[in-house]
Amino acid sequence: MSETLQDCQRQNGAVWAEDQGSILSFGNDKFALKAVQNGAALWDRTHWGRLQFTDQDRLSFLHNQTTNTFKTLKPGEGCESVFVTSTARTIDLVSAYVTEEAVLLLVSPTRRAQLMSWCDRYIFFGDKVKIEDITTQTITFSLLGPESSRLLHKLGISDLPESPHHHITTQIKGHTVRVASGSGLTTPGYTLFADAEVGADLWQALTEQDACPLGEKVWEQLRVSEGRPKPDAELTEDFNPLEAGLWQTISFDKGCYIGQETIARLNTYQGVKQRLWGIQLGESVSVDTPITLEDKKVGVLTSLVETAEGPVGLGYVKTKAGDAGAQVSVGTVTGTLVEVPFLTYPQWTPDPTP
Repeated sequence: MSETLQDCQRQNGAVWAEDQGSILSFGNDKFALKAVQNGAALWDRTHWGRLQFTDQDRLSFLHNQTTNTFKTLKPGEGCESVFVTSTARTIDLVSAYVTEEAVLLLVSPTRRAQLMSWCDRYIFFGDKVKIEDITTQTITFSLLGPESSRLLHKLGISDLPESPHHHITTQIKGHTVRVASGSGLTTPGYTLFADAEVGADLWQALTEQDACPLGEKVWEQLRVSEGRPKPDAELTEDFNPLEAGLWQTISFDKGCYIGQETIARLNTYQGVKQRLWGIQLGESVSVDTPITLEDKKVGVLTSLVETAEGPVGLGYVKTKAGDAGAQVSVGTVTGTLVEVPFLTYPQWTPDPTP
């Protein structure tokens, strides 16, 4: 019997999370963090969802359903975009990759079924678009770290894509692999897609070139430290993508899409009164702890991780509470607001009103 992907990962020391959907750790967390900083780390994202959109209206359909521009994208290009409700509340941040015949969406693990149902809802009679959930038929790995490109060069890939979310189809050890620029974070890297049956061979090829396996525990540290919002934490129906710092995923001149009216109004009238911050803390506190300033609630903590520099969190804070360097109270603990690289915001003057 041929070796499976889980067999290979077990040999690398994988310990699966309780739901068995993702790998919690490889028992090498310190080494994996160093690899992200100085080498190349390998993260299995196969538990994320992959939705494939085909037929001739696929680009216009996604153009009308999400915040970014799709109609002008060419095969080999891609983008990040956000699905929002009609009132512009966030559903998911997705990565899109346009091929000759389809658009592939990489979606968050907890939003796969919801987005399939959501999109089905908006396919009307006469629309020429088909959606297929290809998650179980495929695998996705991400390489993170400054040596990622050199590692792929060693596997024979000479013409790597450089622009964000641009991608190519290539061969690794005789297998067809789609290689896209971007690691899922601001950390340099690449994301690879392939058929499920080649997962073990591809994993082995990458680890043989010294890619250091990385589990969810380290990914969560990186995610929070860099500020990538995730569903059920920062991306919920309590917040919109402007508050979540996802301005880079929004086109303000592409015309109508679901939630566009609310987003346009918030932008025009500078109506964003809270934003997502990184928060450096002196001690650990519980997620959902209120954030206060002078005994008045100004926000809420949405994520927290332990790092070598101490506890780091993400939280929504009213703009009137201050800018980077401002100190707030998170429960009984003092926190300092810090910029995080994944998020983007316009240079607005904070609204002085509550």
